[in-house]
Amino acid sequence: MDEMRQQPTARNGHARGVRLMLAMIFLMTGVLKLVVPSLSEAWWGQLVAAEIPFPQLARWTVPFIEMAIGALLAFGLFVRYASIVVTAIMVVATYVHVVVDDPGLFPLQPSEPVVPLLVILASTYLLFGGGERSNELVSNRSTS
Repeated sequence: MDEMRQQPTARNGHARGVRLMLAMIFLMTGVLKLVVPSLSEAWWGQLVAAEIPFPQLARWTVPFIEMAIGALLAFGLFVRYASIVVTAIMVVATYVHVVVDDPGLFPLQPSEPVVPLLVILASTYLLFGGGERSNELVSNRSTS
């Protein structure tokens, strides 16, 4: 664990852009799964059709986890740990896309696992490169 903490984060706009893009994706999907009835029902349908264990628990906890991960990424906190969680969520999402045959359960994206695979690629980039925070936050942390 110390290795991930001690490894410097990338000092480029690409890492920041990827981090902020993932933050927006996870903040939005978490909120949408909770507040938009049609998307909430599609989410529930995906869980049931894919035979995800404990679907009722997943239905309510995953959106809050997604929003928490989105907030961490937005503020540039624990980016590498958040990337690991993002990858785990997206592996399950890829599985859901592969086993669920009903395109109606994927109202805002293709039924193929295009989005989850791209998100896995982006989170892998952050895992190995970090996700640059603002210079002020980085310089304050390095002087402590």
